[in-house]
Parts: sequence; structure tokens; C-alpha cells
Amino acid sequence: MFNQPTLAEMNFLRNRLVVLGLVLLATVLLYLLLPSIRQGSMEPSLDVQRMGLVAVSPPPPPAINVSVRTGQLPGDPPLFFREALPVDGSGRQILPRLQVVLLHGQAFSSKTWEELGTLALLATNGYQALAVDLPGFGNSPDSDAVKTDQHRVDLLGRFMEALGVRTAVLLSPSMSGHYSIPFLMKHSAQLHGFIPIAPVGTRSYTPQQYQSIQTPTLIVFGALDTNLGAQSHKNLMQLPHHSVLKMEGARHACYMDKPWEFHQALLDFLSKLE
Repeated sequence: MFNQPTLAEMNFLRNRLVVLGLVLLATVLLYLLLPSIRQGSMEPSLDVQRMGLVAVSPPPPPAINVSVRTGQLPGDPPLFFREALPVDGSGRQILPRLQVVLLHGQAFSSKTWEELGTLALLATNGYQALAVDLPGFGNSPDSDAVKTDQHRVDLLGRFMEALGVRTAVLLSPSMSGHYSIPFLMKHSAQLHGFIPIAPVGTRSYTPQQYQSIQTPTLIVFGALDTNLGAQSHKNLMQLPHHSVLKMEGARHACYMDKPWEFHQALLDFLSKLE
């Protein structure tokens, strides 16, 4: 003869049934919702769609192994530099499509362009990349020989001549505008292209001086850089042959905030100069 279950046993069984029911219900809901969840995860977020942007993943790093060599140009002051030579798809060195000279900002050096992958990117796309440590930065000592605009123009010219750069594409962020903007004004014919990234020194020249420059220019700045970025953009817009890359959500060093977007625009600009 069976014993009647106690009240405690009945409550225990009831709780077990409730738990099992909830687990079963959750399993069914997950099975029904899984396709839409997976599809939704592959689409841009609502915020991205509202901004009119498409979420794009960065490309994988180049499969080609690019070696970056370093050197030091003698003189007053001596200039340390990094160089990546152009290679083809099999990694063999080729003649450069263009020569790109990269300057740097106040808190950076030529090492920045190596760490960001810019030197390797340029080399694997057939460009010779030369990144210099400006005097007083990185491995280049400071010097009283670069205290004036003319001294800085001469130094940049000496660097290019010594390394065989005939018609450079000059890339210049922030502080390096002390070098690049005077050089542009005096020797624009020596530049095949110019890429200013919120540079200093743009207020020192007249509209007539800007309008006389024929160098193709890509003006780059971050949308959040409402000081130097906005100011330099306004002045550089006076160059007759310019295009603009305004990087949404990026700060003063916009190329570091959004390196993939910057690199894509850089390659696109260079391809149009060939």
C-alpha cells in the first residue's frame, strides 16, 4: 500500500515542474529567434544607419612581409628616418609608383607611421615611403639651425635631395605644418601632391598665395577637432586643386582614431596622382 506524498514533497515536485517548463519555453523561444538574431548581428546598428554610414571591418594585415629600414642623414641637424621600399605581390622590390614623405605631429615621430602600418601599406601598394624624425623628436637631435621658416624649408629640401626624392607627395600632420606649409609656398612645383592633416601655420598666408598653388591636395581633419582642424580646413580650402576628407567622430590625430578610413582615402588619393 502506497503512502500519500507529504505537502513538502508535493511542493518540491511542483517547483521542479515549473523550472522544467521555463527551461523548455526558453529553448523554444531561442530556437525561433536564433535566425533573426544571427541576421541582425550582420547588419549595421541603428545608430550607424541613422548616421548614413555602413559598418565595415578593417581589412586583414598585408600578407607580404615588408622590411622597414632605418638610417640617419648627416648634417646640422642629423635626421633619422625610416624607409619602406615598394614591392610587388611576391615581395620583390620594384620601381616606386610615387615617393611619399611622411612628417609627424608634436607627440609623435617616424615610428608612429611604422606602428600604424602606413609604411608597410604604402610599400605593398608600390609606393616608396620615407618617414623622418623632425629635429628635436624621435632620434633626431634638436638644433638652432631650424628656427626660421627658411631654415625649415631648406632642411626639408636637403632631406629629399639626399634621398633621391624628385617629386614627392608630402604628408604633414599638425606641428609639422611649420615645415610643410612654408615649403608648399616656396617649392610647390617640387610636390606631386600634398596631404595636410590639421597642420599649424595656415593663417600666415594670403588668399592670393594659396590660389597660386597648383599642387593637388587632400585636406584631412577630424570632425571633433573644432580648433586647429576647423581653422586649417578653412584656410586650405583656398587651394584651387583640393579635395576634403572630414573624418566623423575623429579627434585631432584623426588618422590614429580611424586608421583604416584614413589609409583607404590615402591610397585613393595617391592612385589619382599617377
